[in-house]
Amino acid sequence: MNKKLLLIILDGVPYRNWRRLFGNLEGWVASGEARVWRMRAVLPSTSASCYASIHTGVTPQVHGCTGNGNVFRVKEPDVFSEVRKAGGVTGAVAHSFWSQFFNRHPFDMVRDIEYDEPESATINHGRFHTMTGYGDINQMTPSDVDLFATLTSLSARFGLDYGMLHTCTLDSMGHRFYHDCEEMDHACYVMDEMLGPFIPRWRAMGYEVIVTADHGQDARGHHGGTGEDQQDFALYYFGEGQGPGKDVLLDQLQLAPTILSRLGAPIPKTMKAKPFLK
Repeated sequence: MNKKLLLIILDGVPYRNWRRLFGNLEGWVASGEARVWRMRAVLPSTSASCYASIHTGVTPQVHGCTGNGNVFRVKEPDVFSEVRKAGGVTGAVAHSFWSQFFNRHPFDMVRDIEYDEPESATINHGRFHTMTGYGDINQMTPSDVDLFATLTSLSARFGLDYGMLHTCTLDSMGHRFYHDCEEMDHACYVMDEMLGPFIPRWRAMGYEVIVTADHGQDARGHHGGTGEDQQDFALYYFGEGQGPGKDVLLDQLQLAPTILSRLGAPIPKTMKAKPFLK
C-alpha cells in the first residue's frame, strides 16, 4: 500500500447540518488542514443501498440492493476485496449490514459481531453491532466515542491500511426529531466534539481521513428519494491529495475508486467513475 486511509461515515446528515453545526471540521477547513466538498448519493438514497454503492462504486440498479429490507452478499468487487488483493490489511467498525454486504451473509451474532481473520479476502478485523430493537423510543446505537476508540485500537493493533467506521446515531436522531430543532443541533454538536480529538490522532498515525455521510435527510426526517436535502451531504478530506474546485459536486460512485487510488490499489473495471483526488 502506498498510503493508509480511514473512512468515517456519519449516517444521515444533510449538507446544511454539516456546514453549520460541525465546528471542529469547519475549523480545519478554515485553517487549510482539510478540504470540503458537496457529494450526492445514489438513488434510492436509502441507507443499505448507499452502503453497497459506497464500496462497490456501482448504482443500486447494478448491485441490486433496493433498500434496508434487501441485504445480501454483493457480487461486485469492493474496496475491501481490492485492498486485500493488493496486500493490504482491512478493518471495519459498523452496523452489521456492512458485514453482510462485504464479508458473509446472513449475519451470525455470535460468529460475526467481533472477528479477526487475517486470511479473509475482504474484512480482516470486524467489530459490528445490529441495533436490534431499533425504534423512535429506543435508538439502540452505541456511543460514538466508543466506536471511534474501537477503530483507533484496531488500527494500532493490526496495522490497518484501510479502516471504515459507520455510525447511525445522527440518522436515528433525525428520524425521531427531524432537523430544525434543538435536539438535532445538539446531537450534531456532540458528534463533532467526540470526533474532534481523533482526527489529529489518526493523522499522527499516518492516515489520510475522509469524514462524510451515506445520504442526507429532509425537514421531515426522510430520505430515499430525490432532492438536495435527501441526497446531498458533505465530504471532508484530510490528506495530501489534490482535489477539484470547492464548488464541484461529487458523485457518490467516485468514492470507491478514489479510496483505492489513494491507497495504490488497482481499480476494478466495474468502478467506472473517476477518482476525485490525485
